[in-house]
Amino acid sequence: MNNMVWKIKSFHEFSVEELYAVLKARVDVFVVEQNCPYPDLDSFDQKAIHIWAEEKETILAYCRVFNKGVKYNEASLGRVLTTEQGRGENLGKQLIRFAIDVIENRFNTSEIRISAQDYLLNFYGGFGFEDTGKKYLEDDIPHTEMVKK
Repeated sequence: MNNMVWKIKSFHEFSVEELYAVLKARVDVFVVEQNCPYPDLDSFDQKAIHIWAEEKETILAYCRVFNKGVKYNEASLGRVLTTEQGRGENLGKQLIRFAIDVIENRFNTSEIRISAQDYLLNFYGGFGFEDTGKKYLEDDIPHTEMVKK
């Protein structure tokens, strides 16, 4: 991970190569690894700030963040992933810290609502997210709505 770079960009700042790499990483993790066909291209990418770590043009970790009023009344983050090449390096924790910093600094709020896969409840709890009690299946995967104030 010596040549790893973190990037933060709006949709319109992406190069074609960067966009392709991000979409490939999302499909590799969410569709292929989790065996979950779902509509990844949901027309929200254009409204997001995208945060990722890459090394030699390979995505290692990624998420997107939204201002208040886009997904929820609060700011939000989603499509959180670490690719196979990035696992075991604590990149997920760095990614969430960056995402919270971006939300607090760019959107001027600390209130964040997320839809977390249930196996990650403790992970997000470590950043101050609390279970709202709202549980549901999203694309046949158990999720819980969580909020950080």
